[in-house]
Amino acid sequence: MSVSLTAHQLIGLLVDPGGYRSWDEPSAAEPADADYRASLTRARERTGVDEAVLTGLGRIGGEPVALIASEFGFLGGSIGVATAERVTRAVERATAERLPLVALPVSGGTRMQEGSAAFLCMLRITAAVQAHRAAGLPYLTYLRNPTMGGVFASWGTLGQLVFAEPGARLGFLGPRVYEELRGVGLPPEVQRAETLAERGLVDAVVAPEELREVLRRSLSVLSRRALPAPVPPAGTAGAAGAAERPDAWEAVLRTRRPDRPGTRELLRRTTEELVLLDSPGGRDGALVRALAVLGGQPAVVVGQQRQSGAREHPFTAADLRAVRRTARVAEQLGLPLVTVVDTAGAELSVQAELDGVAVEIAHCLTTLLALRTPVLAVLLGQGSGGGALALLPADRVLAAANSWLAPLPPEGASAIVHRDGTHAPDLARSQGIGAHDLAAVGLVDTVVPELPDAADEPAAFCARLGHAVATALAALTATPEPARLAARAARHRRLGDVHHHR
Repeated sequence: MSVSLTAHQLIGLLVDPGGYRSWDEPSAAEPADADYRASLTRARERTGVDEAVLTGLGRIGGEPVALIASEFGFLGGSIGVATAERVTRAVERATAERLPLVALPVSGGTRMQEGSAAFLCMLRITAAVQAHRAAGLPYLTYLRNPTMGGVFASWGTLGQLVFAEPGARLGFLGPRVYEELRGVGLPPEVQRAETLAERGLVDAVVAPEELREVLRRSLSVLSRRALPAPVPPAGTAGAAGAAERPDAWEAVLRTRRPDRPGTRELLRRTTEELVLLDSPGGRDGALVRALAVLGGQPAVVVGQQRQSGAREHPFTAADLRAVRRTARVAEQLGLPLVTVVDTAGAELSVQAELDGVAVEIAHCLTTLLALRTPVLAVLLGQGSGGGALALLPADRVLAAANSWLAPLPPEGASAIVHRDGTHAPDLARSQGIGAHDLAAVGLVDTVVPELPDAADEPAAFCARLGHAVATALAALTATPEPARLAARAARHRRLGDVHHHR
């Protein structure tokens, strides 16, 4: 693994030309220990900076942003009391001036020469970061090689979005200390950025030369203000009247077509701004996470990708944990959450049971039901079992005409009721699993037509659905929070009551 860029080099890559102004003031205090003083002097001469972090105001794509950049060449980027004070003041200033904050840590952790006093300063920094997040301001971090110890375990990983340098060593305990304490070496892949991304602990692995554009697009979404409801695209208004209610079994078969638009295609076709994030299993996994602007409406998106090519993706416990984290991020940022449902079901395996997939479904339900930010769910295709239900608590639900929701796929229901799978078509028709049936029991608010199948008209279908999403988001964000939350509670109290909804 290569050593990261210097703080000045990375800042130069990120900010607009001439767009950086330092906030740093020299530290007046000098340590009493002569050897430590000499180490500080050598570090200053070698790096040309006076401490292990630089802070200041920069502009990325014209937008002002507070920056905190570590310098690994200065005593391994370690955090002493003066370093922590500089970081804390920068966070507090960003909060007072209502600036988004980007932290670029690279550090071996706490400065050992200062012991517990320096170690406890992680609480000081974390408290400042928490106040910044509580103010509804974006806090983004980029973990560089290496980011270890107390920095990794506090302000380094507290970003609403956490990016990481390719190949970076990221972890709590350094490999040398681990081997000394445990008597065995630490497998190198354990603390790699890519490994953490696969487990949903890092949002995206981004090369330094690509970071500016990722930050620019992310900040563009996060700073966007919602616009009024968009005008329908040409032909959209008449399409609804032309659509017929599909046969339930035919709808099931249509949602299984490999060429049917999935969550990723929907986002690529409908968003004005899109930042795709990594998810457990990588970018081709079962979960899609993104920042997006849809019809002028900024949102956080989390959705299910039923398949990539011919490969179907079951929904795992790790996916569900990532859903919850994404929902909390939306709430912290004050952005609406859009969930997209299209899954053949949660993973069915011994490992899934041990990982607590059912418990994670329950936690997803409670997280979304309690979320204070607007929640819009989109039933895009297959909605099989608890893995689908976990993403459906919402203020409003849109459904594609061929989409469906059932406790089990029709073949599974047939196996239970008839001890074979041959009655699947009949059960699909009798169980009320289709989008129009779900509207009758209060789950679906709007059925978006397919003419007759989204796979045969992907561009037109995505345009209709994208317009419906933008319109619903505009309405939800315009509704005062108390009224919206009261309506959400009433909505879920009446779910399944056919007589009420008729």
